[in-house]
Amino acid sequence: MTGERSKSHARHQHGKASYLESAKRRAEFSPEELLDRIPLKKTDHLLDFGAGTGYFTIPAAKRLEGQVYALDIDPSMLEIIGQKALDGQLTNIVPIQGGSAELPLADKSIDAAIASLVLHEIDPLSEVLIGIRNALKVNGYLIVVELEPKENPMQKAPRISQAGMEKEITDAGMRITEKFFPTEFLYVLIAQK
Repeated sequence: MTGERSKSHARHQHGKASYLESAKRRAEFSPEELLDRIPLKKTDHLLDFGAGTGYFTIPAAKRLEGQVYALDIDPSMLEIIGQKALDGQLTNIVPIQGGSAELPLADKSIDAAIASLVLHEIDPLSEVLIGIRNALKVNGYLIVVELEPKENPMQKAPRISQAGMEKEITDAGMRITEKFFPTEFLYVLIAQK
């Protein structure tokens, strides 16, 4: 990577990390609020798909005795999670560097999966959702947090509407059990296998 390109990449990563950890994001919808809505048992195993800086990974690991798999394509994000785990003396976090092509988890090995602000970036989405469904145990939960597209034709960022995401999830063989809007544009879908 050239010097200029790596500086630009580092600035982007810093900007992404600071947003992912922002007090504004936490005030709008905290990870604890989301985890409270899922009937998790202490021994459950959870996948944080697109874990980022561990916004959901760390609170989940504090609640669970089971494994919390932190999957992210970016090794620098996994380093941040690793440091937070070390600082918090959390030993049940399993970092997994990888993309969405092949989910490196055995079938029926996890009780819940959280995918926050990541699925809109994946194409084709159907393969990933089927992979997550396969990794979920019977009656396991998929929790999707995404932004509703803004009605602005100039917006370049990819987004998937709530209705579009619901269709993708049901087409992948899961059923929606709950949906809500924590903020005006943020939606949450909870689905079950």
